Amino acid sequence: MANTSHFQGRSLLSTRDYTRDELNWLIGFAIHLKNLKRRGIPHRYLEGKNIALLFEKTSTRTRSAFTVAANDLGANPEFMGKGDIQLGRKETVRDTALVLGSMFDGLEFRGFKQEHVEELAKYSGVPVWNGLTDKEHPTQMLADFMTIVEEFGSLEGRTLAYCGQGRNNVQNSLMITSAILGVNYVNATPKELAPDPSIVEVAQGFADKSGSTITVTDDPVEAVTDADIIYTNVWAAMGEESQFAERVRIMQPYQVNAKLLNNVRNPDYIVLHCLPAFHNSETEYASDIRDRFGISEMEITDEVFYSEHGRQFQEAENRMHTIKAIMAATLGNLYVPQV
Repeated sequence: MANTSHFQGRSLLSTRDYTRDELNWLIGFAIHLKNLKRRGIPHRYLEGKNIALLFEKTSTRTRSAFTVAANDLGANPEFMGKGDIQLGRKETVRDTALVLGSMFDGLEFRGFKQEHVEELAKYSGVPVWNGLTDKEHPTQMLADFMTIVEEFGSLEGRTLAYCGQGRNNVQNSLMITSAILGVNYVNATPKELAPDPSIVEVAQGFADKSGSTITVTDDPVEAVTDADIIYTNVWAAMGEESQFAERVRIMQPYQVNAKLLNNVRNPDYIVLHCLPAFHNSETEYASDIRDRFGISEMEITDEVFYSEHGRQFQEAENRMHTIKAIMAATLGNLYVPQV
């Protein structure tokens, strides 16, 4: 019998690998799975499957989401940390892919190089899911846009304003995914950290098809005025901590605080953050930044973070539901003939 699943065997390396309709279907399926979990209805589409979770970088939400999602689906997750995998160091990525693909039914990868996750997908023979690379963060995107759908009912015509540094994986994926899904995207960032022109070009191509707009500005007030969703992220990503003195200097005007949000016209706007967020100095890292640079709140203030507009914890939970959706869709032989 021919395989009837539209998604079966596919990887998720970037949201650009999927059409607008496909991404919307995955979001809808994730909402359905969330409802099943809330009602205590089993959905073990991956009974007996084995999933390898490969982590070169540390993780809270991604690891938790993949582990719980795999367990809920009836699969067995196996975690391999930085000391357990030798990608490109003692063993080539191709060799690792061939070995793991012969033992596991699906692979998650969270690491540095986008090329590594692409090579795993090329040679493993099983679905590979990108849990984060330096270039993209597609599983985060599914959760982000699921949260927006839950809040507003639909995506089309909504405007998302990203206030933060423009050269990181989350911004890259947000710009591209917004464009695919028909969401207007405004990037507010200092000129020194403006998005990679190649990312803007890719996003603009998708925006032309979906009817959405892509705007890059260094004016945060202009960015948020007509926004429905305000999104922010850490000023220094993993590995960029040495640049923090300069980041503090140029990023202060882009802090998501009450003064900035007073300019938002939509009273029902929501605030998103992929987490972790540095909204106070109650962590060791943030207290060190406070002592060295004299700031106790970074990309977002405590007041805004815990306000009625914050949806970052709903967004974080949705990591698990959307990861469950993509794993079930690509590995569970679901009946999805076309989207």
